[in-house]
Amino acid sequence: MAVQADEEVVAASRVRELETRVRDLERLLGRKTLEVEVLKEALAAARVKKVAWPLPSPSGSSSR
Repeated sequence: MAVQADEEVVAASRVRELETRVRDLERLLGRKTLEVEVLKEALAAARVKKVAWPLPSPSGSSSR
């Protein structure tokens, strides 16, 4: 069939190998996407906490 349609013929084992590779890459992409989302939330929480902390007053400094 593939020869008649002028398409490249690929061994079934190679197709399975490539499908496994795609599945592994999709799984890795999912993990990395989740990691990015967690880090974004952590960064947002850190920024909120940083803004909420009171800054020391320059007049209260005893370095003079």
